[in-house]
Amino acid sequence: MSYDLILRGGRVVDPSQKLDGVTDIAFSGGKVVRIGAGLRADAETDVRDVSGRIVTPGLIDLHTHVYWGGTSLGIDAEDFCRRSGATTAVDTGSAGPGNFAGFRKHVIERSAVRILAYLHVSFAGIYAYSRRVMVGESEELRLMAPLDAVEVANANRDLIVGIKVRVGARASGRSGTVPLDIALEVAGTFSASACNASPEIGSMTTPIRCASASRSWSRIVAMNALRSAATRSPGSPAWWQSRRRAARPFC
Repeated sequence: MSYDLILRGGRVVDPSQKLDGVTDIAFSGGKVVRIGAGLRADAETDVRDVSGRIVTPGLIDLHTHVYWGGTSLGIDAEDFCRRSGATTAVDTGSAGPGNFAGFRKHVIERSAVRILAYLHVSFAGIYAYSRRVMVGESEELRLMAPLDAVEVANANRDLIVGIKVRVGARASGRSGTVPLDIALEVAGTFSASACNASPEIGSMTTPIRCASASRSWSRIVAMNALRSAATRSPGSPAWWQSRRRAARPFC
């Protein structure tokens, strides 16, 4: 059998096949056709010495931001993955429900790299993260978009594998952990109907937490109403914190 390419002498690591050793790999038509030591090449075979290198199936990078051109911290997925050995990039919340359609159309669908995504519960995702401009997307509660997040997540189940929120001094500031509570409710509602049909990342099931069907749409509506009222009140984060029990139980 003739081969298009042979990678010779690399350390082949593939836990799924219990492989970990120095050997050769042969390719034909873009696919692996044989693994073994001393594979013979013909005159037209491209043979590359990869001694001292690790040869492995494409890796999965579980934390990336690849909405290039759409957010300030996005990088080019294909360039990054080509240099890092990854063939799947999981974008962790670069886009929110307000701009996920653009992320999907202009980046994900055009990429040779497989891209899966967490959807940010903030309407525009992580939109102001740079050396000069640093605005916590979770601090402004008016940007929390639970209703939109559930709708967009449900409409893009083939790509969205989780719900994202950031909390902390810079990310949520005076709003504290309120954005986290909102995100947990969104994730619970999203996952309630996804537990029996979860998307997969390789052999790993979606990180979305399965929840009971009792996490109803009406609770999300109630939380959205509380959020809207809170943003119109003085000291809104503290007020929201005291009133959020109306939407209990939380995850």
